[in-house]
Amino acid sequence: MTERVFSIVGLFDSPQALLAAVPRLKLEAWHLEAYTPYPVRGLDAALEQRRSPLAGMVLVMGILGTFTAWLFQWWMNSVDYPIVVGGKDPSSWQAYVPIMFEVAVLFATFTAGLGMLFLLNKLPAFWHPFLLSRSAAKVTCDKFALAVEANDQALDVVAAESALREAGAVSVEIVYEPAPAKRASPNLLLGLAAVLAIGCSLAGYAVYWGIKLFPVLPPMSHMLVQPRADAFDSSGFFKDGRAMRSPVPGTIARGQLPYPVKTHEQAERLRNPLPRTHAVMLAGRSAYNNVCSVCHGPLADGTPTLTEAYGAKPANLQSGKFLKYSDGRIYDTIVRGMNAMPSYASPLTEHQRWAVVHYLRAVQRAQHAKDSDLP
Repeated sequence: MTERVFSIVGLFDSPQALLAAVPRLKLEAWHLEAYTPYPVRGLDAALEQRRSPLAGMVLVMGILGTFTAWLFQWWMNSVDYPIVVGGKDPSSWQAYVPIMFEVAVLFATFTAGLGMLFLLNKLPAFWHPFLLSRSAAKVTCDKFALAVEANDQALDVVAAESALREAGAVSVEIVYEPAPAKRASPNLLLGLAAVLAIGCSLAGYAVYWGIKLFPVLPPMSHMLVQPRADAFDSSGFFKDGRAMRSPVPGTIARGQLPYPVKTHEQAERLRNPLPRTHAVMLAGRSAYNNVCSVCHGPLADGTPTLTEAYGAKPANLQSGKFLKYSDGRIYDTIVRGMNAMPSYASPLTEHQRWAVVHYLRAVQRAQHAKDSDLP
């Protein structure tokens, strides 16, 4: 059986020689194809090929990736599991920009790579006749090839060879179509599928037992066993040697205002905003017993519930000095502390502090009852 000619390939030493040869061979109305080691500017126009749609494909998929990332983030943050961060609207699109950009690049990159290979160049084409020619190896190095293809028509081999040499080709090669490849038998396909399945199973078991036998390998580490500092631990990272850090000076907790009182005179002007109700008294008693009674005693007379090893002398809140204190002054002492007594602004909320003031007033009145208090 006579081999069918696929193309006549001429090799050129430079891209300039290749571009100069294209118009001369175009006059013969042959179908031309070029093979170059790198893109040659102006070659597409010389071969009258249509403009590549790759740029438009990348643009469309980039826009689609941007919209997809926005839609996913909007659904998760605004509909499925909304979380307010910093007082911002969960659907604020500004926070979505980094992920939108990354997904747009992801979609565009895959489109550029896979679209160019599979859709436009129809690669990989291992069966292409040109790959079996001697010219293919030279084109991957420093030569430029121009092929006159048969394109399902009878091709005058002698005329094509002569035209290529006259156009400046340094060598000419006839490329024949290879024999049609035989179809793979069902047994071969089943064998390949079985080998693939066994290989995947073995790889899965190897990974499973590898993780079992070597759960931690440098530089990998599990989050549950990573180095960390527990509460009250020491730390050599900070100058003071403590792991627990104080809040940054000047920061304000959300929903709270900084305590404005700086002097005792300012504290005298504070007024208790809570009413003297049963619920407020119960809240004040609970807070007093949990925080205050250990030092000041259940009757607020300065008799602590601690042993003599405590050593300090808590204030007797039943003395005349503290009986004359205004509610604001007592509240200020709870917030800012006094002498050896530290501030209790952190363990007690504002509501609890004012409730403690009401309860303390009740305890003081119980120890200094007047005749008018008797029924």
